[in-house]
Amino acid sequence: MATEVKVPQDLWQDDGMEAVITNWLASDGATVRKGALIAEIMVEKSQFEVTAPADGVLTITKQANDIVRKGDVIGTIA
Repeated sequence: MATEVKVPQDLWQDDGMEAVITNWLASDGATVRKGALIAEIMVEKSQFEVTAPADGVLTITKQANDIVRKGDVIGTIA
């Protein structure tokens, strides 16, 4: 069963703000460990980190420069 990689709900205050995925630090198909830094997103010139919620193989569903919001699924780990 796959685990969704989501933009965390608690990274910034304003729920209506959009973010941009600035960089994937793990490649599509890479094996990742829970807690590993896998992506960076930016909100109004502030950079935030996204970590792997589980161990497994990462499948990226949103690419760098895609616009996302809190709670959006940006990948899966199976």
